[in-house]
Parts: sequence; structure tokens; C-alpha cells
Amino acid sequence: MSIETETRHVRTLFISDVHLGSKAAKTDFLLDFLRYYEAETIILVGDIVDGWRLKRSWYWPQGCNDVVQKLLRKARKGTRIIYIPGNHDEFLRDFPGMHFGGIEVADRMIFETADKKRYLVLHGDQFDVVVRNARLLAYLGDWAYDMAIAINVVLSAVRRRLGLRYWSFSAWAKLQVKHAVNFIGEFQKVVAEEARRNDVDGVICGHIHHAVMENVEGIHYINTGDWVESCTAVVENFDGSFELIEWGKRYGAATEPRLLAPMEPIRGFSSDVTLAAERQSA
Repeated sequence: MSIETETRHVRTLFISDVHLGSKAAKTDFLLDFLRYYEAETIILVGDIVDGWRLKRSWYWPQGCNDVVQKLLRKARKGTRIIYIPGNHDEFLRDFPGMHFGGIEVADRMIFETADKKRYLVLHGDQFDVVVRNARLLAYLGDWAYDMAIAINVVLSAVRRRLGLRYWSFSAWAKLQVKHAVNFIGEFQKVVAEEARRNDVDGVICGHIHHAVMENVEGIHYINTGDWVESCTAVVENFDGSFELIEWGKRYGAATEPRLLAPMEPIRGFSSDVTLAAERQSA
């Protein structure tokens, strides 16, 4: 029998790339995460719904409904929820400023932390050259990614039977390619430059499914990761510090997605770091 954990209260949650409508979406992991965390504000950083896959073939199991209903219940109970669309749910970009069930839609936003630092928040596909300049190529890449995800589903089932921990083949394979072309590093630099143009301390984005928190030429760059591979989210505490939480690592493959102990952050970023000084010295 599982041991229930105490709810953890935080100031803000940042979640992206859930891809509801994809068979790879880890809705059970995300629901468990949302049960454990209560936040004053939840910012959905794009690709929450996977419109590309739904257009190809409709797939909407109960888990997708459960995630949507969980978010709507949080909104009804007073959590502010802001939805910043990505490229897979770009149909929502036609409705900036609109509210749906208490969820606000915004193209991008400037977020102020508890300790008064300012962050540009956007999905990030605007700075992916493939998506921006070669949409057909982007769709072909998406098909190849689907194949990697399909392999991932099979391997995950095998690892579960063997009692091994969750491991993502698709994340591993993608990183090999992106490291070869240095895509991640270039993406981070371009997004950080956009933050600099907006005169902010940092940037929070998603899109490339690579969760990280680091300084990029004096800008605090945060990528929230995803919920199809690594199952990651970013938490802002009440003192303005950030934590990157890798939820999927908590599960042995033979267990149900219910935690036996609170999750420790895999990476923290203190609110005491002076980004402006680092920017000047860069």
C-alpha cells in the first residue's frame, strides 16, 4: 500500500511539452506531480496539447481528460493558470488575452520572481530554425521522433517487466544527434539573446525537451523539459529560488506512479545569484 506524501506548496510551477494526444504523454506521472504540488501560479509553457498528432490520428484517452480536469479544478480553487502556446498547440495563438475555464492565454510574458528578478517566458519554437524556416522538414522530423517514441514505449514495457528504472531511448537518441550539430547550445544562445533584448534577467522556455538551468552569457536560461521523456518541471519557491524537478526518476519500473517520499530537486538555482554582475563580466 502506498504512503501518501504531504502536499508541497510553492509560488510557481512551470510545465511544458506534455503533448496530450500523443501516446507517449506520461499523463500518470504528471497527475501524480500535480497532486503533490500546489502553486499560486501555474505557467504552461507550450505544447500542452499535441495538435499535430491529433490532426493525423485522434487519440485522447482518459488520462488526457484527467490532466485537463485537474488543471481546471486548480483554476477553480484559485490557482492562476497561464497558457503560452507552442508550435504543436499553435491554434491557441489566435486567442491572446482570452480565458478558457479560468485559464489565461498569452503569446509570451514577463514573469517577476518573488525576489523581483524578471524572466521572459515563451515556448521557444520561434527560435528553432527548422520549425521557423522549413515547416515541411519540421513535420518529417516530428515523424522520426514518433518512431523513436514508439521504440521507447516498447523498451519501457520491457524494463518494467525486468524491474528496471524508467529510461528514455528517445531522449538518449535525440541528444546524440543534437550534440553532433550543437543544436542545443545554439538554441540556448539565441533564446538568451532574445531575453537580453527584452532587458530581463533570464528566460524560461521549453520546446527542445532538454531540461536544464544554467547561465548563458549572463542570462539565467531555464528549460522546463517535457512529459514524454524526462518528466521534468521547474518550481519557483517563495524566496524566488528555482528548482528543476525530474519526476520520472522517482519510479522504479515495477512501481505505480505514487511517490513513497518527497522528490528532491536535481538542480537548484539560488535567488542570491547576481545575474547582472555575471552579465557585466561575460
